[in-house]
Amino acid sequence: MSSYKVTYFNITALGEPIRFLLSYGGQDFEDNRITLGKGKGGEQWEKLKPSTPFGQMPLLEVDGKVAHQHLAICRYLGKKFGLVGDNDWEALQIDTIADTVNDYRLKLVPTYWIDDEELKEKNYAEAIKTTIPFYLERINDLAESGYLANGKLSWADVHLAALLDYLSMLTRFSIVDKYPNLKKVQNNVLALPSIKAYLAKRPKTDF
Repeated sequence: MSSYKVTYFNITALGEPIRFLLSYGGQDFEDNRITLGKGKGGEQWEKLKPSTPFGQMPLLEVDGKVAHQHLAICRYLGKKFGLVGDNDWEALQIDTIADTVNDYRLKLVPTYWIDDEELKEKNYAEAIKTTIPFYLERINDLAESGYLANGKLSWADVHLAALLDYLSMLTRFSIVDKYPNLKKVQNNVLALPSIKAYLAKRPKTDF
C-alpha cells in the first residue's frame, strides 16, 4: 500500500482538493500543514521553500516521490480513484471545466493577494462587474445536473467543492447562495461518507 503526504499551508485553498481526493479514495495521508505567516508565507515556509521542486506548494509525496502543481496532482488522484470518466471525451470535459475553475481563481488573485489596498479595491470593483459574473454564470449553467461534467461525479466536482469556501472568500460573497447549481455540486460531494469523515476531523482554519 502506498504512503501519502500532503504539504501545504494550514488553510484550505489549493491543498484542500488534494486532501478531499485522498479522503474520497479512502487513503490515509500525512497532513503536513505549514504555518501561514505574514509576507511571503512565514518563516517555516521560507525554510522549506528551497528544497521544493519549483518553490511552491501544495506538494504530494507518494512513497517518498514528490509532485507539485495542484491540478496535475488532482488529475493523478482522479485517475487513481476512478473519477476521470469512461472515455477520452469524458476525460476532456472534466479537464476542461477543472482548468476553467482554476482560470477563474487566478483572475481573482489581484483582487486579494496584493499589498496595494487601493489597487486591490480597484481590481475587485472591475472583477465584480466582469470576471466574476462571466465565469460563475457559465460554470453554474454547466452544473445544472449537480455535476460539472458528463452528468456524474468526477474529480472536477471534488476539486470545486473543496475550493468553494476559498473562492467565496476571494469573491467576497457566498458563491453557493447566489449560484444554486454550484450548491448542488457542493452538496453532492459533501454528502459522500468519506468526505464527511474528513470534514469531521480536519483542523479549523481561518479559510
